[in-house]
Amino acid sequence: MATPLDQRFEEVVTTEQDLRKVVGPANRWFTSKILRKLDRRCREFIAASPFVVVGSTDAFGMVDLSPKGDRAGFVRCLDDATLAIPDRRGNRRVDTFHNLLQNPGVGLIFFVPQQRETLRVAGRAIIVRDQGIRSAMVDDGRLPDLAMVVGVEKAFFHCGKCITRSNLWNYEAYLAQAAE
Repeated sequence: MATPLDQRFEEVVTTEQDLRKVVGPANRWFTSKILRKLDRRCREFIAASPFVVVGSTDAFGMVDLSPKGDRAGFVRCLDDATLAIPDRRGNRRVDTFHNLLQNPGVGLIFFVPQQRETLRVAGRAIIVRDQGIRSAMVDDGRLPDLAMVVGVEKAFFHCGKCITRSNLWNYEAYLAQAAE
């Protein structure tokens, strides 16, 4: 039997107090920027995004991250508190949908090429077959069978330092590093 993870390492942080001793207090400027609905900047970012990662959990807390990509604007802002994401045919695992049937909480992170920041959104989701919603998301003549509709509870732009450090949008730097 494997040794439990928390027994394999020294100085395991187990309380928020211990965590804050190491990292300090949250930056109030950033925490004050958390929105309860999508403002114009959020909606514009989503409209420009060809890629989102959807996070969900099952009834036991097992996390699943599912990448979704299509033409920029494939995720629709129905209003300032509601998003719709089409389900395009893929591997048909539908892990996210299985999770939503047990736990409606989701997290989304939107990426826009060449942008440093990402947009994080959290909320509750449902699976719909609503003809009006799906008809608005036809792509190349294909009507999605399902859509995920997300009621937004929280949204904020995430600092772009990780994008800069990773050189995510710098393909030449990636090739140079891979050649080393």
